[in-house]
Amino acid sequence: MINHYFQNEVQPLMHKVQTTNRSTAHSGISKTDFLLSVIVQSFRRIPTVNGDIDSVTTVAMSLSSALLKRLQSRRGTLAAVNLGGARSFTTTEGHRPTIVHKRSLDILHDPWFNKGTAFSMTERDRLDLRGLLPPSVMSPEQQIERFMADLKRLEQSARDGPSDPYNLAKWRILNRLHDRNETMYYKVLIDNIEEYAPIVYTPTVGLVCQKYSGLFRRPRGMYFSAADRGEMMSMVYNWPAEQVDMIVVTDGSRILGLGDLGVQGIGIAIGKLDLYVAAAGINPQRVLPVMIDVGTNNEQLLKDPLYLGLQEHRLDGEEYIEVIDEFMEAVFTRWPHVIVQFEDFQSKWAFKLLQRYRKEYRMFNDDVQGTAGVALAGLLGAVRAQGRPMIDFPKMRIVVAGAGSAGIGVLNAARKTMSRMLGDTDVAFESASRQFWVVDANGLITEAREQIDPDARSFARKVKEIERQGLREGASLAEVVRQVKPDVLLGLSAVGGLFSKEVLEALKESTSTRPAIFPMSNPTKNAECTPEEAFSIVGDHIIFGSGSPFSNVDLGNGHVGHCNQANNMFLFPGIGLGTLLSGSKIVSDGMLQAAAECLAEYMTEEEVLQGIIYPSISRIRDITKEVAAAVITEAIEEDLVEGYREMDARELHKLDQDEIRTYVQNNMWNPDYAKLVYKKD
Repeated sequence: MINHYFQNEVQPLMHKVQTTNRSTAHSGISKTDFLLSVIVQSFRRIPTVNGDIDSVTTVAMSLSSALLKRLQSRRGTLAAVNLGGARSFTTTEGHRPTIVHKRSLDILHDPWFNKGTAFSMTERDRLDLRGLLPPSVMSPEQQIERFMADLKRLEQSARDGPSDPYNLAKWRILNRLHDRNETMYYKVLIDNIEEYAPIVYTPTVGLVCQKYSGLFRRPRGMYFSAADRGEMMSMVYNWPAEQVDMIVVTDGSRILGLGDLGVQGIGIAIGKLDLYVAAAGINPQRVLPVMIDVGTNNEQLLKDPLYLGLQEHRLDGEEYIEVIDEFMEAVFTRWPHVIVQFEDFQSKWAFKLLQRYRKEYRMFNDDVQGTAGVALAGLLGAVRAQGRPMIDFPKMRIVVAGAGSAGIGVLNAARKTMSRMLGDTDVAFESASRQFWVVDANGLITEAREQIDPDARSFARKVKEIERQGLREGASLAEVVRQVKPDVLLGLSAVGGLFSKEVLEALKESTSTRPAIFPMSNPTKNAECTPEEAFSIVGDHIIFGSGSPFSNVDLGNGHVGHCNQANNMFLFPGIGLGTLLSGSKIVSDGMLQAAAECLAEYMTEEEVLQGIIYPSISRIRDITKEVAAAVITEAIEEDLVEGYREMDARELHKLDQDEIRTYVQNNMWNPDYAKLVYKKD
């Protein structure tokens, strides 16, 4: 009898289990328990003989009771696996509970099961998704509304319309490729870096961040929010990669001079890491973009029902620092050798966090230190372009527009370099400080100003000194340029058009043979001036460098006004790669200085005399290799190296310059398809 029922009851049900596409993983019921429940329920169907219950059935019934109690303790999921008797719920086709084998990013990357921002908080906890999605839970209706609004915008954008929609369309196409095939994506990006770097990075990434809530389709990276306090140490283990080499983190408070974009700032972290992969050859499986969502002070986002982040005002003071502290402790606990790059934190916090962490963790701030290094390389290049030796750099008179984190970072780096060239003494430091005139929104910064940002105080001009120059506290930028007659006009203000005709006309009086104009602010609309304005007003003898890309200017008679892009991507990939391969415990000032000087020396004398002070982005892989080698060399000199993989510190000390370059080259990831071998868990 038992054999009969095994063949007719148990085996068909066992076959049903084996051919089911999805398991009971989501309910927490093991495969063994599930099969047992099938067998038990089959035994229950065995009829009585002569009115008595068969002994085997009795055993099965007792087993069944124990098992049912066990199953009932598993989150009340018995109904979902009940294979016998009446169903405990009714449903329509397409709405039945689905049993899945995967959790975490595997769910998000599977188009069959991904709900995106519609995953409820209980689902996020059950499926290890907390921290992998923006904190706001969206309804299906809201998701559809976002999609339809996006569709309408595309319909309104003519094919020959403004460049922004066209570049945004390029970004969408590239992003879809990234979602489908990462290796191919990076192959396309590397092979066409000059065309696509402005799409995945500045200036288009600024537009992407502004529209990110509407562009969001699939999550990329991790989200740590103020609501996750106390949970970050466990959350970090939701990321599937066992090793992470590079993290770019932002709090969205100051995205590319566009202001507070909140959780939408994740786009800048993603774009930066695309360049780490393309330029530095960091393995894409070992990078992690991170958004720390502590709220937003952007009133428009606070009122936007489709905004994906926390709709509350930003944390401040100790509460804010506690969140960042918890994040840093969490990521360095799981990945002790990771490098963390801080990106687009507002000036209020950029310096404080840098000073708080830089001696304890492998981290740096690209806005403060990366921008400073690229600008310093441009300043040194301008000295060379004037036909002067680099040792003349401390004689350069520099007017700086902007006293935010980027501006102060450039000032500190330039002053430190000047001071070192002058002997690195207190007198040298004071002498170097007198080469800068800093103008902010309130005009020239002097010691007469009542409230000076602590980071800018050391650059405030002495009142008697500026009076002899015919200046005063709060003097306008045009006045300062007219009286100082600077060698360099440097813009880090994020104010588009700040270098007006009046300012540029004043620069014509510069005593320099080739005055340098550096409108460094991003994105393009925030550039202090255009190259056409600079060359047409000041003259074709100038040196021009900008933060965003511009085309060269035709000056007529076969002459070209070269538009150098002072792009941070010339430095930060090499700084990150060099730090990684050296195993340095910190990112030292000397390593940053070595990176900047390497970039300044990269151009040939002939190129520099033509006004070309930055290389073409098409050479980015080679530039990054050279910068990384310079960073490693400096780390060796400072005895900071601890080695990387098979290359220990002792072996690194034995390498000459050519061997260091080869070592760097051999550790740069290339987008080639690898052979795949499946191994069952």
